[in-house]
Amino acid sequence: MNTTTPISDPLVLYGHSFASRLLLGTSRYPSPAVLEAAVERARPAMLTASLRRQGSNAAETGASFWELLRRLDVPVLPNTAGCLSIQEAVTTAQMAREVFDTPWIKLELIGDDYTLQPDTLNLVEAASILIKDGFLVLPYCTEDLVLCQRLVDVGCQAVMPWAAPIGTGRGPVNPYALQTLRERLPVPMIIDAGLGRPSHACQVMEWGFDGVLLNTAVALSQDPVAMAGAFADATHAGRAAWHAGAMAEQQSAQPSTPVLGTPFWHHDGP
Repeated sequence: MNTTTPISDPLVLYGHSFASRLLLGTSRYPSPAVLEAAVERARPAMLTASLRRQGSNAAETGASFWELLRRLDVPVLPNTAGCLSIQEAVTTAQMAREVFDTPWIKLELIGDDYTLQPDTLNLVEAASILIKDGFLVLPYCTEDLVLCQRLVDVGCQAVMPWAAPIGTGRGPVNPYALQTLRERLPVPMIIDAGLGRPSHACQVMEWGFDGVLLNTAVALSQDPVAMAGAFADATHAGRAAWHAGAMAEQQSAQPSTPVLGTPFWHHDGP
C-alpha cells in the first residue's frame, strides 16, 4: 500500500502517512459512476468496503466493484460490518485480508441491531485477537473514555469513536464526552458514524480530532459528488482552525475596536 505522501500535516496511522483526513465509505451510492466521481472529487485517505455486503451481492456488483476500487487507486480499508460476535469479526477480517491483500481492518462488532451500537463488552477482546494476528486495527467504538483506553492498552494505535449512531446524520450528540476523550488520549482519533453535514465534520476537526469517516451523508445526498467535495473542504478547514487556535469564549461583549479615549463614548452630558 503506497500511503507515503510528502505533505506537511499528514494523517499518520500505524506509521503510515495519508495526505487526506477524510475517509469515505462505498455503500448506497446511486451508481458506481457516482461513487467514482465522488472519490475523485474528495480524494480520501482510504475507502471502506464491506466484504460481507459486497459478497452477498456478488452477482450484481462482484468483480466490477473490485475493478472499480483498483481503478480509483485509493487504499482500501475493509470492515467487518454486520458482525455480531468475536468469532464472526475475526473470521471476516481474515477473509478480507486475503481478498484485499491488506492488513488494515475497520473492526465493527455490533451489539444492538436497532441502534447499531458497538458491542463494547467484546470489542476489546476482538481487537486484541486481531492485533496479535498482525492486523492494523481501527476499531469503531463509542465515545466512552475507558473503552477507548482499553483499546489502546491492547495495541490499537488509533480509535474511531462515533459522533452518533450509524446513518443518523445527527452530528456529535455528546460534545462533552468527545472533547474529554480528545483531551485524555494522545492517539489518533477518527470520528466514525453519525455525521450528516460538512459543518459537523468541521466542528469535530476544530476539537482536535484527526479525521472523519463518512458514507451515508455523502451517498444519500442529492449531489454526492458535490457533497464529497464539501466534506473534504470542511475537514481541511476544521483542521486548519484547530492549528490556528480559536479565541477563548467571553461572558460579555468585547469591542473589537478600542473605545478608551474615544470622544462621546458613554458621554451623557449636554
